Amino acid sequence: MSQPGQAPQLRQKDPWYAPISVDMILKVLNITLLHPFVAWIIPLCFRAEHQAWDTPPMLVSIAWATLVTLAYVANIVSHKLAYGMHREVDLSEEVIVVTGGASGLGLLIAEVYGMRGATVAVLDVADRLENTEARGITYYKCDVGDKKRVQEVAAEIERDLGTPTILINNAAQVIGKRLLDMSIEEAERSLRTNLLAHFYTIKTFLPGMLQSQTGGTIVTVSSVLGTLGAAQLTDYTAAKAGVAALHKSLAAELRASAPEVKMVLVTPGQLGTPLFEGVDQPHSFLAPVVEPVDVAREVIKAVDLGISDHIGMPLYARWIDWYNVLPVGLQRLVRDFSGIDRGMRTWVGRSGGAEKKGEKPI
Repeated sequence: MSQPGQAPQLRQKDPWYAPISVDMILKVLNITLLHPFVAWIIPLCFRAEHQAWDTPPMLVSIAWATLVTLAYVANIVSHKLAYGMHREVDLSEEVIVVTGGASGLGLLIAEVYGMRGATVAVLDVADRLENTEARGITYYKCDVGDKKRVQEVAAEIERDLGTPTILINNAAQVIGKRLLDMSIEEAERSLRTNLLAHFYTIKTFLPGMLQSQTGGTIVTVSSVLGTLGAAQLTDYTAAKAGVAALHKSLAAELRASAPEVKMVLVTPGQLGTPLFEGVDQPHSFLAPVVEPVDVAREVIKAVDLGISDHIGMPLYARWIDWYNVLPVGLQRLVRDFSGIDRGMRTWVGRSGGAEKKGEKPI
């Protein structure tokens, strides 16, 4: 704050290169040089200039276009082999349940489907939606970590809206304390919300999907931290690791018995939501903060297409399993360089740091 008599200080703007990240560069490449359509335009342009077929520029461009096309086709085949065929999705017939949908990523997804005319039920512990003008959403106050309450709300949804066919497990809670500073009650509450709630909701809503003629979709929002771990997030990372394992195990069970139920696993990096307000960003170029709207777009795309998928954002989240292949010394250097174990020191969260101070969050 400026002193009396002094000119007010202007908010320092981010440098022009701040939005540039490896993800943005890859996104540009994916719609240009790494896209088959664009790749084949290059030899066509050479041919339009009357280049002979056996000239080096023509041969190189054709080889590149062929390689890009083969990689593109191989990716499609790989996805089909891994996840099978898609299911038919008719939003007018779907009932969508979003947990933790009163704000952040969950609310974005719920709002989009609500505006598109789908039947949407949001479950959250908040008194109301953050956006009170959201359309097409039926709100149920529910602690998804309470299995009895989940069953009660499920009966209400069945009565009010119909049988849910799409479940988006998004609810999350962060305690933000070191293990020795965390009470057992806090750890149990975190694990109920971040892990056990997935068991409760899936056990409650999956039977209805199995009875549906068109199947259903289960979206599991985990985190890249479930693989990496991080200081002051012992409860959260343990739960997210469990959630990812639950998702993969359930997908294996359903692959043979109920292939019409699709499974979408989401493992984002640092999300720009109030849940992680104040967390120090590790590296803006290699590990940019992921905007909820970008994750919501990918989740909605997978649900609309009726496919199973693994959504990892930003780029490093898709390759994070290779981290464990590195020599342990190199792993330590990577952690120190990224600052992953220092990020929570500045965390305040959606409650303004109340839980970190031992106070009851608002």
